[in-house]
Amino acid sequence: MNISEIARTSGLTPRMIRHYEAQGLIPAPPRRASGYRSYSEADLARLNFIRRARALGFPLPEIASLLTLWQNPARASAEVKALALARAATLKQQAEELEAMRASLERLAAECQGNQSPACPILEQLAS
Repeated sequence: MNISEIARTSGLTPRMIRHYEAQGLIPAPPRRASGYRSYSEADLARLNFIRRARALGFPLPEIASLLTLWQNPARASAEVKALALARAATLKQQAEELEAMRASLERLAAECQGNQSPACPILEQLAS
């Protein structure tokens, strides 16, 4: 498969595929005589793995760890579980922070007249 074919099949952009290659998440594919990259089914499986891990919020360094564990048949599932639970805890904290920001914005908006008056508690809060 060339890069456009694997991009279409994996649901990733060619740019992201090249980025993952540059980051070492996928090995550099062999090149055809024309100079085009030639991707294998194994590369597609890795890209699908990466796409799914990204969808769950894993950053690239953690994805690299997950890929290493995935490739290791002697892995301990406890390591994978620990990574997943750590990511879940981080996402929970981020969700709580986003909820607090949402509540603050709604409170400020409720205090704002929202009319032609120049007085605006939102701007006053941002300026203080």
